[in-house]
Amino acid sequence: MDNNTILVIDDDRNILSIIELYLKKAGFNVVTCATGYDALSTFRSVKPTLVVLDVMLPGRDGWSILNDIRQEASTPVIMLTAKGDTGERVRGLELGADDYIAKPFDSNELIARIKAVLRRSAPAADQEKAIVLPDLSISLENYSVILDGIQLEMPPKEIELLYFLASHAGKVFTREQLLEQVWGFDFFGDSRTVDVHVKRIREKLGERQSWQLKTVWGVGYKFEIHS
Repeated sequence: MDNNTILVIDDDRNILSIIELYLKKAGFNVVTCATGYDALSTFRSVKPTLVVLDVMLPGRDGWSILNDIRQEASTPVIMLTAKGDTGERVRGLELGADDYIAKPFDSNELIARIKAVLRRSAPAADQEKAIVLPDLSISLENYSVILDGIQLEMPPKEIELLYFLASHAGKVFTREQLLEQVWGFDFFGDSRTVDVHVKRIREKLGERQSWQLKTVWGVGYKFEIHS
């Protein structure tokens, strides 16, 4: 499929039509899917640039589909749901969503969010894509983390968070700053999703004398390299 293709998965035909209309006017190619049953097979065949995914779907819900997508690809996903509470938003972020928008939504806002996520997911031409330490390698080229020669199983957002902190070694970031830099938008409410991701990263990396993913109490986190 064209690298300008957006896959929209929603069981409301009216919403599908509206989103498709606005996306086409914005210059995107659009493929739509109306059931959870067909969502993953459509994703695999389309190979879209970005997915707009409704949470409530017949057959399978959006959370399980998001989880399956994250097992296979780092394709950006924007969750679309009628629920606007913080708990739903945190759940989406923890499962690897790139953004979250609640119904009813403004179509222009959705387009703006899609463009913003695509800008963030496109690597800069001069961006270093790998960080290599004696026993640790973090690559955004192929989204891999290798520890002592063994590739770890990590979802994209954990890799992106680890890469961001390691690429700014020694600098302290608040949870809100990390949400803005890694997830790419201001987060109003509970920021515990950062804590969850850091905890999971630590469980996989363990402790090392040469470097450490460190908590700065009362502030946030930093990646520290010891000489």
